[in-house]
Amino acid sequence: MNQMTNQSFRRSFILPVLAVLATLVPTTFAQMGFGVSHVEVSAEASTTSAAPGDHLTIAVVLDHDEGYHSHTHDPVIPEEMGDFFAIPTTIKFSENDAFTTGQIQWPEEHSVAVDFGFENGPVDYKVYSEKAIAYVPLQISDDAPEGELTVEITIGFQACNDTTCDAPSLDKRTVTIQIGSESFKSPPSALFDGFDLSTPFVAGEPADDHSDEDTKESAPTASSSGSFFGIAIPTGGIGGLAVLALFGAAGGFILNLTPCVLPVIPIKVMTLSKHAGEDRMKAIMLGFWMALGVVAFWAALAIPVLTLQGFTDPSRIFGIWWLTTSIGIVIVVMSFGLMGLFEIKLPQKAYMVNAKADSPSGSFLFGIMTAILGLPCFGFVAGALVPAAITQGTAFVIVLFTSMGVGMALPYLVLAIFPQLVNKLPKTGPASDLVKQMMALLLLAAGAYFIGSGLIALIASKPYLAKLLHIWIAALFGLSAGLWLMLRTFQISPKPINRIAFTLIALVIAASGILIANRFTVDAHEEYELRKAALAQSAGEGVLMTTTWNDYSPALMQRALDEGFVVILDFTAEWCINCKVLEKTVLGVEPVKSMLRAEDTVMIKVDLTGKNPEGEKALSDLGRTGIPTLAIFGPGLEQPWIASAYTREQVASAIKTARGGEPED
Repeated sequence: MNQMTNQSFRRSFILPVLAVLATLVPTTFAQMGFGVSHVEVSAEASTTSAAPGDHLTIAVVLDHDEGYHSHTHDPVIPEEMGDFFAIPTTIKFSENDAFTTGQIQWPEEHSVAVDFGFENGPVDYKVYSEKAIAYVPLQISDDAPEGELTVEITIGFQACNDTTCDAPSLDKRTVTIQIGSESFKSPPSALFDGFDLSTPFVAGEPADDHSDEDTKESAPTASSSGSFFGIAIPTGGIGGLAVLALFGAAGGFILNLTPCVLPVIPIKVMTLSKHAGEDRMKAIMLGFWMALGVVAFWAALAIPVLTLQGFTDPSRIFGIWWLTTSIGIVIVVMSFGLMGLFEIKLPQKAYMVNAKADSPSGSFLFGIMTAILGLPCFGFVAGALVPAAITQGTAFVIVLFTSMGVGMALPYLVLAIFPQLVNKLPKTGPASDLVKQMMALLLLAAGAYFIGSGLIALIASKPYLAKLLHIWIAALFGLSAGLWLMLRTFQISPKPINRIAFTLIALVIAASGILIANRFTVDAHEEYELRKAALAQSAGEGVLMTTTWNDYSPALMQRALDEGFVVILDFTAEWCINCKVLEKTVLGVEPVKSMLRAEDTVMIKVDLTGKNPEGEKALSDLGRTGIPTLAIFGPGLEQPWIASAYTREQVASAIKTARGGEPED
């Protein structure tokens, strides 16, 4: 008997692990850059020998395949591209006292027509293409020692064609220069013909050339370094990768304690408890499969982060109204099933893939559902981790998301291995039924929240639909009636004349409501756009409000900064539970509440419930992807104060500093 159990365990536990690894490893290697590259990167020095104090030039070449290009070092996103997110081309040199670099002479930009699913089709966008050469002036230090000098260069870029983009790349190249007492400079190759010799050498790190200094000073900029709950995020190297993995695992564990996941944890604990009394190896196997589902979901999220343009943060998918509403409906159905109101009976063949939680496939799907419920709170725990990982390369992104899955899955695996932690829960009888009913009601509350958030996201994206929802609901019922009439007619009557006649009647019924609702919508949209334009004009000419929250607009933001106000930007959404918690427990209580409503302070709410290109760009400009995010600007701050998790004391101190005072201890 034990031998059969062990064999069953190997089939259900070890072999699937090997199968999953066999599937994931090739994908992971491809994402980490072991696949096809569409840009050949090289670097060359204008001379291979130099003396202390000499000047030379480094040429960094991006040779693009035909039809491919890369973003410029300072991408300019046309309005038609909306919230498109571009990975800029970067060139960084390793620190070395033996040389100093100057300002980069970037390649000539070319305009290409790109179409990443934009609403109005292809858009002209400036890129680097063909053989793009960047020139970096370099000066050998006066006290540079004789011998071989190795210059290490890191080139970051993202290759795209007209419709898709590759994962971001970080390529490292080295250039070797022989330092001697006297220089022996060979004539530079034709590669350096494009270098402007009249450009003066400016010592210091290579910098982007922004001609509009006024805009540079006043525009919102990102923090110099990210932090995870106040702890600085290290960059680069194996050590940085390990710390990022540790932060990711901690963030995944914290997700279990957020309002997004916490209400459904008792259901999963009850499931593990149910199997605790069964075969020990089976309980461990089911716990493993549930944990694997959590890890697999988060690891899979690394792929769209690396490959999809316009992608910002996984939690932001809840701004898609139909997706959020659908998840809510699924949760509601689950809650009804948990209460015992119905039991779905599938055809016998369907049970070959058992969807119950007492099977490997069911536990795996259970884990995926758990991970999905954590997405709305994702920005709270990893808002700064994602951009930090993206800027450091593919491996960092993969490690971050996988470690988050491990951290989130760990408690469930521990409960499966040590079932005594949950075996005190009632197993049978009225008490067990009561617990299940309570859990079902909590689950029903979560479903109602998601459905409501989805509808609010719809209204946020299309405000003119607010007073038309009842018309569309009626139209959908009419559509259902027409389709039902058509279906039942074919089932009841074999006569062609009946089928044709009632099909025509069904089409009239189905189409009438949709056409009427669409006409109402078109008229409401036109009226809304006219009103929106009028309000925008009056807002630009009116007085800034300091006692209540203003809706975000770039013009309002810039005006408040120009007039010397302390500006509070609160990035939030109706589906973001953590945003609501922070607004009520930090921004809505003293002393922060009074400080926000002071005469020298302008509060601006950036609502990301639905599609909000201007708000999403403002978040991206701050170097953040997830919400909640709070940003504070003011005359006393050279850079904005930014945080995803904060206390009353931290916000009050930041506001005082923004006014020009000393921060509180």
